[in-house]
Amino acid sequence: MTANAIADLTTDDARSIVTTRLFDAPRELVFAAFTNPAHISNWWGPRGFTTTTREMDFRPGGMWRFVMHGPDGTDYQNKVVYREIVKPERLVYAHAGEGDHDHILFEVTITFEERDEKTLLTMRSLFDTAAARNRVVEEVGAIEGAKQTLERLGEQIARMVDEPFRISRTFDAPQELVWRVWTEAEHLTHWFGPKGFPMFHAKNDPRPGGTFHYGLRMPDGGDMWGRWTYREIVPPRRLVFISSFSNEAGELAKAPFADDWPMEMLTTITLVEEGGKTTVTVESAAFNATEAQRKVFTDNHRSMQGGWSGTFEQLGAYLDEVRS
Repeated sequence: MTANAIADLTTDDARSIVTTRLFDAPRELVFAAFTNPAHISNWWGPRGFTTTTREMDFRPGGMWRFVMHGPDGTDYQNKVVYREIVKPERLVYAHAGEGDHDHILFEVTITFEERDEKTLLTMRSLFDTAAARNRVVEEVGAIEGAKQTLERLGEQIARMVDEPFRISRTFDAPQELVWRVWTEAEHLTHWFGPKGFPMFHAKNDPRPGGTFHYGLRMPDGGDMWGRWTYREIVPPRRLVFISSFSNEAGELAKAPFADDWPMEMLTTITLVEEGGKTTVTVESAAFNATEAQRKVFTDNHRSMQGGWSGTFEQLGAYLDEVRS
């Protein structure tokens, strides 16, 4: 998949917020990301937010009720009433807050235009008055929030285009401890990387836009460098980052083993605790990749499974050591 790029981000008039973005995916797929709760809950809202769908009745007159969970723990109740659905071309709905946010009322029109096998999405939010629009911009940062929401949609579409690599493992450790081990450099140096590739360099800046830059020593004595660029951090449940190989300076670099390996991968780490144990799921998809690179990535899922199995083995042993 090539870049999902912002084509424009502007305000149409005093009562509107208009956001457009070009996605490298067919419009049927982009439209589907809006209509399936399993998809929309993965991307709806600005970075740091998660969304729980309470009900979705996707038809004219039907309702989508959902809760947006803010990074500070605040819950925002929302409801959408669908007014017009023209699959896969157009959506029109009324969006309203509930409870403390029932003053947030606006109508949304979304169009999906075909552009050379890509999709140009335009989202227009129309408020009753300019004052109502400005209040939302000032109170909740609606313009930046719209931008971040469509960035997250682009990441979800990357997952939907091809079957992503996925692996899970349950560890006998509480979620808070596993989170620290995943996000603090002094812990990562003890376990992260394939077996036989010890980490000799680690510099971590765990915040959206920050990076984790690391160096691994290969069995033949050579050095291999990599980095994560954080997109989303939701303690202690979820990490989203762009992972890639790098050079010693932390700059993007090709894989040392294959020129046709994707330069970047979108990686999501989720941690779920139950009964004092934590299940870690790693999901990766090729990002900003050519068709050939995406195929190489998919063809190598089995070898990635082996590499991550060894990494998880080291993580389990380190967690046992930390808890003892």
